[in-house]
Amino acid sequence: MSSPTRAMIMAAGLGTRMRPLTNDRPKPLVVVAGKTLIDHAIDRLVSAGVTEIVVNLHYKAEMIKEHLARRADAVIHYSDESEGLLGTGGGVAKALSHFGQEPFFIHNSDTIWVEGYGFALERMKHRWNPDEMDGLLLMAPMIAAIGYEGTGDFMMDGLGHLTRVPPGRVSPFAYPGVQIVHPRLFANPPTGGFSTNVLWDRAIEQQRLYGIRLEGVWIHVGTPQAVAEADEFLADLAPAA
Repeated sequence: MSSPTRAMIMAAGLGTRMRPLTNDRPKPLVVVAGKTLIDHAIDRLVSAGVTEIVVNLHYKAEMIKEHLARRADAVIHYSDESEGLLGTGGGVAKALSHFGQEPFFIHNSDTIWVEGYGFALERMKHRWNPDEMDGLLLMAPMIAAIGYEGTGDFMMDGLGHLTRVPPGRVSPFAYPGVQIVHPRLFANPPTGGFSTNVLWDRAIEQQRLYGIRLEGVWIHVGTPQAVAEADEFLADLAPAA
């Protein structure tokens, strides 16, 4: 069973909630704990054996290209969305030719976490089973999340099957923006821009969408206040000089 060696980083958003930090730079280049958000993502992917990464671009695209030109630890391709944003699903569908028929990671550029038991991406690789899954989503426990203000995203049973949250219920899990997918998840996609939620719902109906719990602390970095909270939290964890 092959482990993913390719990934896509979602970096095309406008970062409007991150203003004024994104007035002069794209959100993936916002610095947290001395490192840009996109470098946090790439470092984690490379450490998990990823050697080829596709980055989609829209807002201040040349700044991201210039920044990533210094990296030599992975082959980086770009998917241009300068003519219009395509959403989380449409953006991946546009770049699908880079992945052939092999599974790959999808990693948001605004998510970082502190590892707990084991390493999340390695645990995902071991859990991944393309015979029964079209997608495997990392699930962050709400009780161990920083900077997240939602009410959760999915319910997860003992086998890892994901379903939508019933009306009037609150989920114990949030989706931190990291998944392994098989290209067949994107078979017969809507045209133009669309959300991955459309494809997740299709996979849920077929019982082919799974989750795996993050054993650690997820930090959702979506606003300037969240950047400050993340810096403070990570500084407290840093060993004394």
